[in-house]
Amino acid sequence: MTSFSDQRPPRLLVVRNDKLGDFMLAWPALAALKAASPRPHVSVLVPSYTAPLARACPWIDEVILDPGDDAGHEGRRELLAELKAGRFDALLTLFSTPRIGWLGWRAGIPLRLAPATKWAQLFYNRRVTQRRSRSEKPEYVYNLELAESLLEALGITVPARPAPPCWPLDDAEHARQRRLVAEATGLSDDRPWLFLHPGSGGSAVNLAPEAYVRLARDVDARLRETDTAPAWVITAGPGETDNADALCETLREAGLEARRLPPSAGLEAFARSLAAADLFIAGSTGPLHVAACLDRPTAGFYPSRRSATPLRWQTCNAEDRRLAFCPPEGAHEADMASIDLAAAAEAIAARLTSSSISETRP
Repeated sequence: MTSFSDQRPPRLLVVRNDKLGDFMLAWPALAALKAASPRPHVSVLVPSYTAPLARACPWIDEVILDPGDDAGHEGRRELLAELKAGRFDALLTLFSTPRIGWLGWRAGIPLRLAPATKWAQLFYNRRVTQRRSRSEKPEYVYNLELAESLLEALGITVPARPAPPCWPLDDAEHARQRRLVAEATGLSDDRPWLFLHPGSGGSAVNLAPEAYVRLARDVDARLRETDTAPAWVITAGPGETDNADALCETLREAGLEARRLPPSAGLEAFARSLAAADLFIAGSTGPLHVAACLDRPTAGFYPSRRSATPLRWQTCNAEDRRLAFCPPEGAHEADMASIDLAAAAEAIAARLTSSSISETRP
């Protein structure tokens, strides 16, 4: 086994090359790897979509772009050459696929670890049985366990698990984001800001736009009863602006103070803006998990199906900063209309008392 030191730290390649939310749930594992001693050099293989956040991640030293399954021969050849040149000691694939396993084997990476999943595991010489399909743990915990198994396989002492935030920003950056959002929306900083990300409006596993309207009106009314006048900041990603604009207009017509956050200059700028939220509300989407990595209070709406439960896709913020809602027992797993919105509004309003806000703002 290779002997590592501060002068010769392990060179690790970590792969999570799918969606934004999946990538954000890898940050606790990345933080755990960087907390080890000797401190590893951590490279990640990610698609171009999540690369801006990978470059912003404090636990990543190098970002390698994955051209994807549809890359031509030249693209596959260039990626293989880059992995060979990296002279990695270990490959950690958080979501096992045959293509990545084959690449790691062809690149000559000596230790290749992944979940024991289907025939893709044939390319790996270390496999961890997790049975993720049972959804018995949060996804980020499964990722942490893989990272810890990798360190053990390398003969490195496993450090204590990292505490939130997984994306630590200093007080000055939080204040800067509040200022930028205030300038972009015209909102005053003397009230709680509730960020609401409605998504595309077409997903069967998200609240319908009219449900978000009912929820926001109920939360707003409950907060005003406590002499707290909230402001609503409606966010949108690519292809979601029409739905966000319509929701914002409906909320204003109902007497709520609502603003649409203008488009950001790229994914990292949008992600950083979420640090300004006093609470972030969304379905189980990438932005929800970005806000959680920033340790902002979150309220997530989930289906109940086994592969998508609130437990499996639990956010990685502090336990007392996350709320989760899903269809009740007896309802169809994807019947988001069966969620008790009044109970959800009550829980969100309770979370947003003046004392809670002062405690969660940096």
